[in-house]
Amino acid sequence: MDNLIYLDNSATTYPKPEPVYQFMDTFYRTHGVNPGRSGFDAALEAEEIVMNTRKMLTGFFNAGEDINRLTFSYNASDSLNMIIQGLAVKGDHVITTMLEHNSVLRPLYHLGMNGVIEVSYIGFDSKGYINPDDIKKAIRKNTKMVVMNHCSNVIGTIQPVAEVGRICKEAGVLLIVDSTQSAGSIPIDMQAMGIDALIFTGHKCLMGPTGIGGSYVRENVPVKYTRFGGTGVRSAQKTHLEEFPYRLECGTLNLLGVAGLNAGVKWILANDMETLQKKEMALFEKLRKGIQSIENVITYCAESAENHNPILCFNIKGFEAGDVGTILDVDYNIACRTGLHCAPNVHAVLGTDKIHGSIRLSIGHFNTEEHIDKTINAVKEIAELRK
Repeated sequence: MDNLIYLDNSATTYPKPEPVYQFMDTFYRTHGVNPGRSGFDAALEAEEIVMNTRKMLTGFFNAGEDINRLTFSYNASDSLNMIIQGLAVKGDHVITTMLEHNSVLRPLYHLGMNGVIEVSYIGFDSKGYINPDDIKKAIRKNTKMVVMNHCSNVIGTIQPVAEVGRICKEAGVLLIVDSTQSAGSIPIDMQAMGIDALIFTGHKCLMGPTGIGGSYVRENVPVKYTRFGGTGVRSAQKTHLEEFPYRLECGTLNLLGVAGLNAGVKWILANDMETLQKKEMALFEKLRKGIQSIENVITYCAESAENHNPILCFNIKGFEAGDVGTILDVDYNIACRTGLHCAPNVHAVLGTDKIHGSIRLSIGHFNTEEHIDKTINAVKEIAELRK
């Protein structure tokens, strides 16, 4: 592992900052009890870290005044299911894009198959961006919401969420944003961008562990609860509580995950998100130009680094993507992701679905120029095998 070149940060950032590991270990040893369920000191202190993290993330996203509307879940897929299914009612029309991950697509597919909703899919251009006017044209009288990602997990393009937010506000349509690839990497201002519900995960750019995510739901967003269980509050009540955070939380929280997320966000704030992003994008530019200079290599939606996160998607002519990934791993100790990346529609538009997807290299804060140089050289050597 010491010699591993890890370029799969879009799946999970690795390694985490050392303060995240240290805080999780110390906190769980001293406060690993059930938060919000008992009145003894350790339980109250555990609840304090939960509330502190709600407050910190609410401010981080400029979400609103009520920190209780920041709720925790297992991950973004978990929250997207709760929000989408909690908002959709029979007869609704929903707009999404061809850039979405299966954590958006599959809840919509199932609701559509069951006759609850109709879904419109907005395409993206050759550079990897949607046109907000296409969303405006797709809005109907019964359109309930637009569900879209802020940044593609396949091609790394950052979408014009603020423009879509203005369109949605004018039309009285809810905007639900999946920030899985952007939260912690680029600024998100829910109020300025017109986002009604923001979904995030902790284990990517927010530098937390796996198994923690959540959402912030603005006021007047009529999301129903779809799960029922213990809350530690008003236990004699037969029905699940309607107020936040209990509306979207039941059972014992992933306290260790919340603690790690707390430490991850603090690390980002201490190191300045813009500075972190500049470093990663400088490495991306080096990688992009180096890979594109190699004969028989095709990159996708990577003409520039503008409005882009450090994700590069490519193929080598004459090779299966999976085979390239295996060679990079076995022969060069480079970790990447190959295949359809849980986003089949992106590959359908790119035409890479017919060749089993692509190779994705995603840069994180702990990558170095040496990593990038070695990766470019490795891809060049693999491409030359077909000559």
